[in-house]
Amino acid sequence: MSIAENSDPSKGLTSRKDAATSFQLPQILQRREGKMTRELLLHPGEHGLGMTHGSMQADATTTATCGFCATGCGLRLHIRDGKAVGLTPETAYPVNLGMACPKGWEALRILDSDQRATQPLLRQRDGALQPVSWDEAFRTFCHEFQDIQAKHGADSVAFVSTGQIPCEEMTFLGALAKFGMGIVHGDGNTRQCMATAVTAYKESFGFDAPPYTYDDFEQSDCLVFIGANPCVGHPIMWERVLRNRNQPEIIVVDPRRTETAMSATEHLQIRPKHDLQLLYAITNELIENDWIDENFIAEHTTGFDPLREHVRRYPVDQVAARAGLDADQIRRVARKIADGKAVSLWWTMGVNQSYEGVRTAQAIINIALITGNIGRPGTGANSITGQCNAMGSRLWSNTTNLLGHRKFQSESDRQDVADILGIDVDRIPTLDSWSYDQIFEGIRRGEIRGLWVIATNPAHSWIDQEDARELLDRLDFLVVQDMYHTAHTARHADLVLPAAGWGEKEGTFINSERRYGLLKKVSHAPGEALADFQIFRGIAKYWGVGDLFSDWTHPEAVFQIMQRLSAGRPCDISGIGGYRQIDACGGIQWPWTEADANAGANRGQPEQQRRLFGDGHFFHSDRRARLVFDEITPIPEPVCDRFPFWLMTGRGTVSQWHTQTRTEKSPVLRQLYPNRPYVEINPADAREMGVSNGELLALRSRRGSATASACLVPSIPRGHAFLPMHYEETNRLTLSHFDPHSRQPSYKDCAVSIRPAIDDSQL
Repeated sequence: MSIAENSDPSKGLTSRKDAATSFQLPQILQRREGKMTRELLLHPGEHGLGMTHGSMQADATTTATCGFCATGCGLRLHIRDGKAVGLTPETAYPVNLGMACPKGWEALRILDSDQRATQPLLRQRDGALQPVSWDEAFRTFCHEFQDIQAKHGADSVAFVSTGQIPCEEMTFLGALAKFGMGIVHGDGNTRQCMATAVTAYKESFGFDAPPYTYDDFEQSDCLVFIGANPCVGHPIMWERVLRNRNQPEIIVVDPRRTETAMSATEHLQIRPKHDLQLLYAITNELIENDWIDENFIAEHTTGFDPLREHVRRYPVDQVAARAGLDADQIRRVARKIADGKAVSLWWTMGVNQSYEGVRTAQAIINIALITGNIGRPGTGANSITGQCNAMGSRLWSNTTNLLGHRKFQSESDRQDVADILGIDVDRIPTLDSWSYDQIFEGIRRGEIRGLWVIATNPAHSWIDQEDARELLDRLDFLVVQDMYHTAHTARHADLVLPAAGWGEKEGTFINSERRYGLLKKVSHAPGEALADFQIFRGIAKYWGVGDLFSDWTHPEAVFQIMQRLSAGRPCDISGIGGYRQIDACGGIQWPWTEADANAGANRGQPEQQRRLFGDGHFFHSDRRARLVFDEITPIPEPVCDRFPFWLMTGRGTVSQWHTQTRTEKSPVLRQLYPNRPYVEINPADAREMGVSNGELLALRSRRGSATASACLVPSIPRGHAFLPMHYEETNRLTLSHFDPHSRQPSYKDCAVSIRPAIDDSQL
């Protein structure tokens, strides 16, 4: 890796028109009394709440959208002396209706950690990270990456973005990297959670368009959850299910008897990765019994006859035997779906994180379409999103889709974006970026030499962890932009850029139901940490492309640019009256067009609960949905004598989140979940191994090993194990295999051995 003594920030910059030796910090920082202090020279709103969204009084309250998961709850923040000192759930917010999970309650506490990154850090010749000024940090960033590009080509530097920062910052980052810095390859960590749903929706509907609103949880008379455990993963959504007064059927398809499955009227405890053929068997049962909506199929879909022929190959009895299910139960479930007047089908990571996840998601979509369960209250084929702004990343990250879900390969799309932004169309790449896994393979081949990682933690979260860490260490220069200097990936960095977090900056998030919610600044970031938005402004100036982004002065200015980029698209938000209207309305779902805003009795006021496809029109050119199917593919790594256990991973507890970069900073949350890794196994398997609850087990896969405490639970079938994804040890074991259509990793299945761990030498 490059180290500081090899850096000469003045070289590689002077050839650019804005790169003079008299470089000053780009209206972000000023020196006062010899100390670097943050002075945000933007519109007043960037200083905090009071300037844009009501008066900032000594004691006041305001609302903002939570920054953990994509539920997008509204929180009421209590201000004292100009700083948020506490919060409560917002009772009037249409998402959570006065509820919050433990993570939301602790959203402010995690900002006050002694592990916060407060100064830029640069690796020195002795290997230590040492504080440097922002001036040196920006100069070094530009010098190192420009030097790599000069030696190895523009596409030798890549970036990995996130679903954790606001839409405006995502838009700025993607435009800066691709249009300003000439970076070709960039992807987001939403590749790990939502790429499958994106691909499935695009192929089936013609656009990445989750059709539902949260009110559907309460309106359905039959809810089907496939690979989803909202009771733990999305507890506020589950609370909405519990408010349902229709005494609904709740059908759960999951290999584990999860908390959600325990509340189900039917739990199909399927063998892992047999869900696609199960869905084909249910589809066949629906068609063979004529439990379908023939009018909807004829008027609004294409591909029904080939689908009917395909699913005939999956009779219930044969599929039941392979999937470890009872054939009569499958038939009973199909009948319940047929009898439902408002059936909603929900999926999340159990489907998405699969080597054939796209086709599984489309099999769910097919069932909704052929039964006419879409566009009406309580219906839909509904993907539940993970990260707080994964939906924003899907539209605005400018990674593998051009801004607003356009195509880089489309000449008209490129020209459209160039005209809106007022830039030369030649600045826009004509090829798609490599996906996340392809970027890492590019590092392996020596084609990617520099990497910029923003608000994500691949040294922990990427599949086959030890390999990922080894690849990070091969880079010539690694920049990590994060809230915490202790994040696993920051430990590998040559340069750490300290970033502000939720509550310390402004912008918008988009939740699972397409609702734009407002993020507000209610606290100052510690030390010299800056909002990612300001870091991007600094890099633009030092790179020499500041003029290209002269209008990108503050987040709401970029939101207005996003509105222009969205106009006429399925995701049109041109009718939103800025941040004030989002705040006043409790969020606004896309689409909300200028025409919408100017029509109707409630002129300018969007309805709180809006669904897509109520008119039966989809986003393909013929306005019809596609019924998509494919062949079943073999399990990439089946169990064997050497590795006889099937390892599943997923959410552990309500109080944990992803790699625990934030949740572990809360003393309260740490008391609500096991701090050491644990693995759930069946008591009968434990008896055969001679282990008791709490004893240490050694797990080994073909890629690595880990230890975890035994947790004996009858909810896990024999021969299976479950290891929560939040612990560092988990991805030492996981297998690098990917859905061929979405390139999403299949975290949910690999073969492992498990035995008592007497001491570390056994590993």
